[in-house]
Amino acid sequence: MAGETVFSTDRLRRARFAVAAVFCVHGAVTGSFATRIPWIQDHAGVSAGQLGLALAFPAIGASLAMPLAGAISHRFGARTALRGLLALWTMALILPSLAPNIYGLCAALLVFGATAGMSDVAMNALGVEVENRLGKSIMSSLHGMWSVGALIGSAAGTVAAHLGGDARLHHLIAALVLTALGLAFCQGVLDLQSAPDEEPPPRFSLPPKSALVIGAIGFCGVFAEGASLDWSAVYLRDELDSSAGVAAASTTAFALTMAVARLVGDRVVDRFGAVRTVRVGGVAATVGGLLVVLAPHAAVAMAGFGLMGLGVAVVVPLAFAAAGRSGPNPSQAIAGVATITYTSGLIAPSAIGGIADVTSLMFSFGLVTLLAFGLVLGAGVLRSGGRSTAKAPAASDTVPEPR
Repeated sequence: MAGETVFSTDRLRRARFAVAAVFCVHGAVTGSFATRIPWIQDHAGVSAGQLGLALAFPAIGASLAMPLAGAISHRFGARTALRGLLALWTMALILPSLAPNIYGLCAALLVFGATAGMSDVAMNALGVEVENRLGKSIMSSLHGMWSVGALIGSAAGTVAAHLGGDARLHHLIAALVLTALGLAFCQGVLDLQSAPDEEPPPRFSLPPKSALVIGAIGFCGVFAEGASLDWSAVYLRDELDSSAGVAAASTTAFALTMAVARLVGDRVVDRFGAVRTVRVGGVAATVGGLLVVLAPHAAVAMAGFGLMGLGVAVVVPLAFAAAGRSGPNPSQAIAGVATITYTSGLIAPSAIGGIADVTSLMFSFGLVTLLAFGLVLGAGVLRSGGRSTAKAPAASDTVPEPR
């Protein structure tokens, strides 16, 4: 992307807040859906096993569709592409609650995941662009805003479920509200256009080598995240004989430390750099994993899960940021990293369960601890894609905006 249009730092700051709001809307869709899964299961008449199968389809849809995001952005421009893809994602919230059976549910969730993945790539690519131009880290807080949106969506969904509301009506209202908000927020993002002579990225292609290397770090972080979110409560209940309330609190501790770390993570990255931040985070996550595995009672295990959440919180944002700077096609590289991380999130819960079946949950989290240590060893791959060290221009300065 190239061109001569200029904009001030104030414009970049407004674009940052607009992208943050888009992340929040994206997360709110996920939170709205997650809280109504029991209603959707009952409405579609599917068993627990069938539901588990259906819930694999969002990741499949996302992995298949994410490579398209770069081509769409190239053809229509970043702002228009994000506006369209985000609207498709917010409106796709309606589909799962309409599914009459397992086949309809799988089809709905395939579309649901495809729109989620494409809008995810588009908003992360714009976030990386704003970060580059501001000359300071913002990706961690953007992903923190996604977590805030997920909390807002889940809170509204919890209220709707408590009142016994029909998920079809709930999701229709939520989709309309979130679509309107998303379209409004998209007006503030940077309107980047490809140069007329710029060759469009391929619609489907293998991830570039740089994305595979960076994606390996993302894989370690997301595997630990998915395993902890889905299995921490079970671990405390089965391994440490904790009550249901204490077991649930371990999941809350993990999620809370992740959200807080993401919201403040940019300041840490700006001060210490991406490599050192991930390396120290890997140490924290490794120590947390050891506490979980060796815990004599629930309090120690909860502290361990909290440390793991703190340690892996900024891994995915920094992996996306590094991917966006690793080659000439940021959207393609981000799509490659996103595909790897989505896959990791898909296989982590089932892998932990499968290993636990033949060994124990303690052994499974020993594996999670080893992957967390992988962050310590592999953090250096983020160096080449680290954030720009250029100083942010003064408010009166201008920088060229690609057109």
